[in-house]
Amino acid sequence: MLRRTASPLTRKPRPRMAIGLAVLAVLAVALTPVNASATPRRACAELPRSPAWYGDNRARLQQVIDAYAPCGPSTPSTLADRSTLDGKAPVAVFDWDNTVVKNDVGDALFYWILRNDKVLRPADWSSLNRYLTPAAADALDSACDASAAVGSPLPTAADTACADEIYAVYHGTSTTGATAFAGYDHRLMSPGSAWVAELLTGHTPAQIASYAERARAQNLAAPIGTTQQVGSHQVTGWVRYYAQQRDLIHTLVRDGYAVWVASASPQIDVQVWAAGLGIPPGRVIGIQNLYAHGRQTPHLRGCGGIPDGADSVLTYVNGKRCFVNQDVFGIRGAAAFQPAPPGEHAVLAAGDSSTDVVFVGDAIGVHLAINRNITELMCHAYDDADGKWLINPMFIQPLPQRTTPYPCATTGYTNPDGSLGPVRRDDGSIIPDQDDTVF
Repeated sequence: MLRRTASPLTRKPRPRMAIGLAVLAVLAVALTPVNASATPRRACAELPRSPAWYGDNRARLQQVIDAYAPCGPSTPSTLADRSTLDGKAPVAVFDWDNTVVKNDVGDALFYWILRNDKVLRPADWSSLNRYLTPAAADALDSACDASAAVGSPLPTAADTACADEIYAVYHGTSTTGATAFAGYDHRLMSPGSAWVAELLTGHTPAQIASYAERARAQNLAAPIGTTQQVGSHQVTGWVRYYAQQRDLIHTLVRDGYAVWVASASPQIDVQVWAAGLGIPPGRVIGIQNLYAHGRQTPHLRGCGGIPDGADSVLTYVNGKRCFVNQDVFGIRGAAAFQPAPPGEHAVLAAGDSSTDVVFVGDAIGVHLAINRNITELMCHAYDDADGKWLINPMFIQPLPQRTTPYPCATTGYTNPDGSLGPVRRDDGSIIPDQDDTVF
């Protein structure tokens, strides 16, 4: 049924006084002081209740999201929290491997390039990594150099001896047990992590992205528990996004957070995977190689005053803090290695390893630790010195409870020279050994 309305010519005009009173009424409502203790109707997105988080972690995460989100309730405490950001958008930073996904996308790419003959033989293996020991370089020469000319693909899919040697070096030794890497700062550099990226020397960014895309497709399609053969080794052949972390990231984005990823896998590789959650490439920090004539070199981008090409720092422990401070917050020079000044911190940070312990601990709202029984991280998480640590078991195939306490007071911390010592709080006090209770 059509509604009958008056035409513009026959509609009765409203008295001017009535119009003026209506406007004044609207202004009066708009200008009425809001009771700061009242909670207005929520405009922010809610972190889904399913799939579930451990314990009360979902509720505590939601509380922190609300406290700093521009759309959250305005109470004296939340207004105070937001004031610490100096008007900037709140930031969340996630490690990637075994934090946002189950398993390691750097591993997945490494296995894929060996199974598909994508390593180009270098003229000198030592040119790929300045920390490669002579023993490891000699072992690679013996196993691989007769298989291909310099600059040509090594047939690692079929050449088991060559694939095994490259695989062994990735894990820190030669096949005969010789140390693969030496002479680096263990809180700034992981030569094994860099090795994956360095093996792609000579390829273009587009080629590397295509390898990552194909590895991603293979690992997502493979059933959980799938293995694959690399050389003589059976290795993991599947990866999954954690549904809970997907939900958390999407909720943070909807609630006005800038979400970043900081990973010790190759940057292009992680960008491919992060795109699957809507995270743009410019918000992904990983191992970033330098390029010459459009092709990747083995040399690395620097941070914190360490120049490009020095190859002595990457997104690893203190180095990860440096890149977060530098790339997310614009802190330059040696100051990027130090705790950031007020207003230049992530609200939420998440990780699963001692690789992540420093940048995760820098967050001002919550430190989310995914429990993989990695000592230094779990010592801080269980000690919970500032009351802001959350521990969650792995969302897929969680580990069983550790049967002995974490050796926090004696050998939980790795020094720059690789020696072990006690884990300390920010005030210098030693963290006592911790039992594993969240599994």
